[in-house]
Amino acid sequence: MSTVEHIDAGEELAHKALRFLTAGSVDDGKSTLIGRLLFDSRGILADKLDALEKRAAGAPIDLSLLTDGLEAEREQGITIDVAYQYFATKTRKFIIADAPGHEQYTRNMVTAAAGSDAAVVLVDITKLDTSVDDVVLLPQTRRHSLLARLLRVPSIVFAINKLDAIEVGTQAAFDAVSKALSKFAEEAGITVRGIVPVSALRGDNVATPSANWDWYTGPTLLQLLETLPVADEAHDGNLLVPVQYVARDEGHGTGHQHRVMWGRIAHGSVKAGDTVQIFPSGETAIVASVRHAGSVVDACTAGQSAGIVLDRQVDVSRGDWVFTPGSAPTQQTFSGTLAWLDTEPAVLGRKYWVRHGNRWVQARITAIDHRLDINSLEKVDAHELAVNEIGRVQIQTQQALPVEAYADNRVGGALIVVDPTTNRTSGALLVSA
Repeated sequence: MSTVEHIDAGEELAHKALRFLTAGSVDDGKSTLIGRLLFDSRGILADKLDALEKRAAGAPIDLSLLTDGLEAEREQGITIDVAYQYFATKTRKFIIADAPGHEQYTRNMVTAAAGSDAAVVLVDITKLDTSVDDVVLLPQTRRHSLLARLLRVPSIVFAINKLDAIEVGTQAAFDAVSKALSKFAEEAGITVRGIVPVSALRGDNVATPSANWDWYTGPTLLQLLETLPVADEAHDGNLLVPVQYVARDEGHGTGHQHRVMWGRIAHGSVKAGDTVQIFPSGETAIVASVRHAGSVVDACTAGQSAGIVLDRQVDVSRGDWVFTPGSAPTQQTFSGTLAWLDTEPAVLGRKYWVRHGNRWVQARITAIDHRLDINSLEKVDAHELAVNEIGRVQIQTQQALPVEAYADNRVGGALIVVDPTTNRTSGALLVSA
């Protein structure tokens, strides 16, 4: 049985690495799964493997120790911070983010999801009652899946883990959970790339096919990951660049110092001769040259870090935006989806700091339209948002910003909300259309 959506093999996998995160509830086996991927793909350094073997003292290696690197993580047996790992197969390279499963660390999961091309949401089948007609999923499974969709993670894969613990009726149990996941995904508007039965501990269907489940004929988790597309912002169309910093350097043998505006291109491309406009000054200038990785280049495009030199001196600093003239209308009031991460609730009228690109401005929540019930997916009336709750809000900023819909662009449509008193990152705001 295969529950994997067909993906055209001719789809461009490109030379880019696939960035994916693992998410789920506590003890679903995320760290063990990543350890298994690293182990089976020979992505472990010899000295690290030797250290784990010595620690095991003849017993099976605890693969979760490959990612749970903090002492507190090892002591508690949970993931606290996001752990990044790198490995490669003959087909492509991978960057993995092991996101915490505990509700307390949901903000870390949001951080990992924001730049990911795919999300592998683990489901521990031993925590679910598979004997009922409608299997009830864990809240964190639903929450992490919703956050991945809201954060525009293009590909979501469900890995049903610990099937080796089911002694009788393995296929029926998998089918029951798979049905519940498909129903939830359809109601939530989540496009699922695949639902794969795995045993991270034993290695079934992680990197190699299982010899124990002949009823499953789909790809392994690794085979599926090798086919997923890499998220890419639009290379064509208007230019948008958040200025990260402005530097002076010698003009490549001319003896003149140039002011170079550096930033990662959000969308579009830039080349010498282009006319650009600066926010907030509104001034326009012509691009004299473009830098990339310390060299003058013909052009840079979306996703690349570019250094832009203008034909004249213009007042530009960190937090400004560079864009195609007339293409970035500004807004001071707008709506968006707010994922609240702070123990102090989000309340109407209170002032917060928000960061858009590299620019900080004060803002306040003028209205909370509704809160999303992660269990029923219903929109519920709310006057505040508590920790880990998601809702639609109206925002007013002290200064107009060139915001875009998050669905169109991750950079132009995302803001970080910070508590001005504690300096805690309080929320992630995704601008609506």
